[in-house]
Amino acid sequence: MKEGIHPTVYETPVTCASCGKTWVTTSTKKELRIDVCSNCHPFFTGESARLIDIEGQVDRFYKKLSARQSYVEEQKAKEESLSSPDRSIDDLGLIPRANDALKKAGILSIGQVLAKLGEGNAAVLEISGFSQSSLTATKKKLRSLGFEVPEVPDPPKPPKAPKVVAEPEAVEVSEAPAASDTPEAPEAEASE
Repeated sequence: MKEGIHPTVYETPVTCASCGKTWVTTSTKKELRIDVCSNCHPFFTGESARLIDIEGQVDRFYKKLSARQSYVEEQKAKEESLSSPDRSIDDLGLIPRANDALKKAGILSIGQVLAKLGEGNAAVLEISGFSQSSLTATKKKLRSLGFEVPEVPDPPKPPKAPKVVAEPEAVEVSEAPAASDTPEAPEAEASE
């Protein structure tokens, strides 16, 4: 061995801070102090129920767990409130004219709008001040909020009257003699 390059080795006493047990080992340090030894550690003693809670680690874990559970519950309540038919029609974000028309007709909640849509598009369009573009915007917004928009077929429209088209004046065309009038036609039939 080369001299002067190796550290000094000592017979070092080791002391456990938890139980106070002491033993001697070799080390480059003159004294060793440890937190837990094989005499008091739950793994070696079989006391698995004993928890060493340094700096409140278990408490911090339970705090995080309860915070997560409360966050999930808040999100669930928020989602339920967003899809509630009791929400105001103001949440649809319609133009003021359409919004005022619905309020004058006594429709104040999204559930009432859905009920009116269940009667058909014509029933909604009968509301004074509510146009086709407002109806389209309402349906689009309801779908984006997650509501099921009832699709009621409209009654069939009466057929339109045919347009009268003026015919151009007829030009006289001389008629060609019919095939039966010519004497060659019977012979052509006979030869075939």
